[in-house]
Amino acid sequence: MTIWTDVINYVRIRYEVLEESEHWLRFRLDTDGGRTQQVTVHHLPDVDGAEWAEISSAVGWADKIDLRRLLELAGGSSVGGAAIVDGVALIKHTVPLTSLHLREEFERPLLSVVAQADAFEKELSSGDEF
Repeated sequence: MTIWTDVINYVRIRYEVLEESEHWLRFRLDTDGGRTQQVTVHHLPDVDGAEWAEISSAVGWADKIDLRRLLELAGGSSVGGAAIVDGVALIKHTVPLTSLHLREEFERPLLSVVAQADAFEKELSSGDEF
């Protein structure tokens, strides 16, 4: 659990935490042009004998965006994949928590997922709801 605690502390120091529980946190990052993007990190303990962190960031309400276009955009991405959870279209990526180097193996994918989700949200919804 130490590495998950390290992730929590890393996020708390750097970002505005909006909500958290024992196994996830939701926080906000500033992006280009005065936009912001919400991101959630879930702790996935004991998946295939290892711990993982799932990074996800909303793109828009699934029933209000072009999902085919989202899949096309996500297909050209080197980090993350598209999903729908509770009616929200997301970009998601998982990272292993075993001996995780936070700056390189957490922060870099985190920023990539957030940048992609924000760009996709801007293109697909023309808004900044998430």
